[in-house]
Amino acid sequence: MASEVRVVEGPFGPEVRPVGEAAGQTVLYAHGDPRLAGTPRDALPTARELTRLTGQPVVCARYRPHFPQALDDLYAAWEYCHDRGGAVAVAGKRLGGALAAGLLLRLRDADAPQPTCAVLTSPLLDFTLDAPSLLFNAAADRTTDSESLAARAAAYAGSTPRDQPLLSPLHGNLHGLPPVQLHVAGTEVLLDDALSFATRAAHSGVTVDLRVHEDLSAQVLKGPGAMAVFLSSWHRSASFSSSDV
Repeated sequence: MASEVRVVEGPFGPEVRPVGEAAGQTVLYAHGDPRLAGTPRDALPTARELTRLTGQPVVCARYRPHFPQALDDLYAAWEYCHDRGGAVAVAGKRLGGALAAGLLLRLRDADAPQPTCAVLTSPLLDFTLDAPSLLFNAAADRTTDSESLAARAAAYAGSTPRDQPLLSPLHGNLHGLPPVQLHVAGTEVLLDDALSFATRAAHSGVTVDLRVHEDLSAQVLKGPGAMAVFLSSWHRSASFSSSDV
């Protein structure tokens, strides 16, 4: 655990680093706000908290606002983190959750090294936008307007088919992915994306830790601590496995 952290500007976005020795794993974090814009600076409060709780540096990836360029940018940031040495985990929120999950599929399909684990928070994982929770939770979710979401999703996806797996990971083959933790509030319009992904991933043999919080306030309160425990646990597991080889 780091008592103090500092923020520096890295080549792929702001980086939050512990003051003193790092814990040996880098977290690549893809932020995505309800307007589907990549805004690394908005990721800093979460990144600071994760670094403080884990001692792990967090790279807040900068990415362009359209697919597939956004995924290309996250992949380049992944290579940067991987080339620095040590373990790498990935995390993402909303649109960033789609990018983080898409990165897992891209790395697996390329037979490239996988992250130790992934954390997806309120992820947008299905750009077909036909999940029932988009309708049922519309009144309860004050953070996302379903009509605006549809327009911005269309602008982000462009000409890419909405069920293309790298865009909509829920439609992909989920076999062979690293452990995944998902956080979502029961009142969110994106609830079904997280539930469906967790179910499909578990059926594919992926280790899944699904956290459904009673509301967004509870998610904000409880999420960072659970994320930190998950990231640290799988880093230790990966380190132990490597020492046995």
